[in-house]
Amino acid sequence: MASLSQWVAGARPRTLPAAVAPVVLGTAAALRVDAADAGHALLALLVALALQVGVNYANDYSDGIRGTDEVRAGPVRLVGQRLADPRNVRLAAFLSFGAAGVLGLALVALSQAWVMLPLGALAVLAAWRYTGGDNPYGYRGLGEVYVFVFFGLLATLGTEYTQAGALSWFGLAGAVGVGSVASAILVANNLRDIPTDTEHGKRTLAVRLGDGRTRALYVGLMAASLPALAVMAVWGPWVLVALLAVPLGWRGVRVVRAGTTGPGLIPVLASTGLYEVAWAVLVLVGVALGVALG
Repeated sequence: MASLSQWVAGARPRTLPAAVAPVVLGTAAALRVDAADAGHALLALLVALALQVGVNYANDYSDGIRGTDEVRAGPVRLVGQRLADPRNVRLAAFLSFGAAGVLGLALVALSQAWVMLPLGALAVLAAWRYTGGDNPYGYRGLGEVYVFVFFGLLATLGTEYTQAGALSWFGLAGAVGVGSVASAILVANNLRDIPTDTEHGKRTLAVRLGDGRTRALYVGLMAASLPALAVMAVWGPWVLVALLAVPLGWRGVRVVRAGTTGPGLIPVLASTGLYEVAWAVLVLVGVALGVALG
């Protein structure tokens, strides 16, 4: 039976910044038009975290029962390492998705943003189908697309919409930046797993591109946050304070460009996630400064 610490590790805390950053950025977009709502932001954050944990447990379950997680250089795999009953891991995923659904319903009811209901349901379905079902799209190289759409565009713009009741070009630029860095987290993860994924027939985008082009993709996705920031600066130059986060992003870029493999890539997940959150928080700080200084 898995211990509490193993269950926590199985939730893959290094990926949680992908849930936090879009909510912070969406709140910054709402604050820019004086429509930020702390209560709605908190609910959006809880929804995003529950969905991310659900994705991670669902991935653990689906990969584990397929046998693709038996030899990994990464974090704890509850099913693949036979630490927990697969049924319990699947239940943990469904409970997380259920929590996301209940919290999301509360957020929609409070904000009257009813259009988010079908979009939220689609996010849960896509989360399960990532590695679950008969033809998971994560095995066909589409995982990064899912992350960009749901933990970039939908999470950021959904947060903005539930607070401001409208969308903005500022929010869209931020969503693209956040989504690109969130996708880079998955790219780094799949870069590390190219050998084992290839062996088990898991055709991730990294497997399809190969080592060299996957490294170039990671660098490109990280770099995409900079033009996104430049676009946001058109509506508020103070957001350029987010450039202070660049040294954090450079840590991961340096390791990936050095040709590091296997367990040596694990710190890249943490540094990329830290960059994503720091970038989003500093954008929020920049927006707040712009509002305060008129």
